[in-house]
Amino acid sequence: MTSAEAADIAVDPPSLRRSRGIARAYLLIAPAIVWMTLFLVVPVAMIIYVSFWTQTTFKIEPTLTADSWQTFFSSDTYISSLWTTLRIWLVVLAATFILGYPTALFVGLFVKNKTLQTVLLVLCVIPFWTSFLIRVLAWRPMLGKEGAINIILMKAGLVHQPIEALLFTELSVVIGMTQIYVVFMVGPIAFMLGRIDPNIIEAARDLGANFWRILRKIIFPLSLPGVVVGAIFVSVMVLGEFATSAALSGRKVNLLGNIIVTQVGSLKWALASVVGVILTVVMGIVIAGLLRVVDLKKEL
Repeated sequence: MTSAEAADIAVDPPSLRRSRGIARAYLLIAPAIVWMTLFLVVPVAMIIYVSFWTQTTFKIEPTLTADSWQTFFSSDTYISSLWTTLRIWLVVLAATFILGYPTALFVGLFVKNKTLQTVLLVLCVIPFWTSFLIRVLAWRPMLGKEGAINIILMKAGLVHQPIEALLFTELSVVIGMTQIYVVFMVGPIAFMLGRIDPNIIEAARDLGANFWRILRKIIFPLSLPGVVVGAIFVSVMVLGEFATSAALSGRKVNLLGNIIVTQVGSLKWALASVVGVILTVVMGIVIAGLLRVVDLKKEL
């Protein structure tokens, strides 16, 4: 060891270099910590705090009480809206998977041309070039008693009278949400399917595996991270929904999002905050459960 190297070690020992490295790491993550604190932690803490304020008919006071929480859990209407939200979320999640996975399978695995893959994915997102409200309201003339679907079914002889259950019911809400959010299931799954090495599938075929066995043993497990990501996207948006329910159910189906909008419109901030906290907790539980299915950090 030369005298210059010994001098460098003496001036800058390993412990000091390690301390500087830790300090640089903290400086790099500091902006993210500040951002998350200001725009996530603080707002959530404020909502929790406001949920305990005293709510009267015409005003709200910062006097802490649990009356708003008792009001929510003692009301059959609010509890029913919670179960309705969870039920519609499960149905829409299943529907988007059933419709989205075959579509993603075709685009991501069977279409070999990358340009054509891109074109097909763009076609999937074309509806997002229009207003969300227009896409929701467009289902009304489709699902109505004299709408396009009933007319087609009657002319085809499949039904003899219009199906009234297609509009202003939970079914119409599920149909609208499924159409709107299925693309968020297709995208991540198609991305993961596109990463599968074709040689693996070819090797399985050489060993005598049929398509369904390959799908069950190779394709689906390798695409599972995409399914989880798509499920998270769909879950977050469906659980927070209110516009689709209001437009397609005629306000007959109340989700937690609808309760929040109604309470805010009535200036009942404490009760709206209670529902917001409950919805946030539900979303957190759902996302945590989905993340336990697969380690996204490892897979992606």
